[in-house]
Amino acid sequence: MASLIYNSFANDLARGNIDIDVDTFKIILVTDSYSANKDIHDRRDDITGEATGTGYTAGGATVAVTATLDAANDQLIITFAATSWPSATITAMGAVVYKARGGAASADELVFFNDFGVNITRTNQTFAIAASTIYMRA
Repeated sequence: MASLIYNSFANDLARGNIDIDVDTFKIILVTDSYSANKDIHDRRDDITGEATGTGYTAGGATVAVTATLDAANDQLIITFAATSWPSATITAMGAVVYKARGGAASADELVFFNDFGVNITRTNQTFAIAASTIYMRA
């Protein structure tokens, strides 16, 4: 499966449900049992197979987000900072970024799925995800 931006993200941006400058975003790790669907999945309660393990908290970690307008290339560049879980014992094959509202998973808007391509396992080591960038063309 390839990395993807959930279709609902553009709709949520346009309707003001997501404000990149003020909202809190989190990133969760998922196992190979999760099959991302960009057309149907729109809220965190659609995510199955969240990874579990030592050094990882359900619901994921907060991730810093920046947005830059690239008018010359007619696009919005959204960058999610690198994230890590130190001293983790965990296996994951991907990660999902979502807007965290602090309540029910059914309210948290999905942003994108990062497919690692293979299962990554760490045993009492840092599980790190590099910064990710998505481009939304006008």
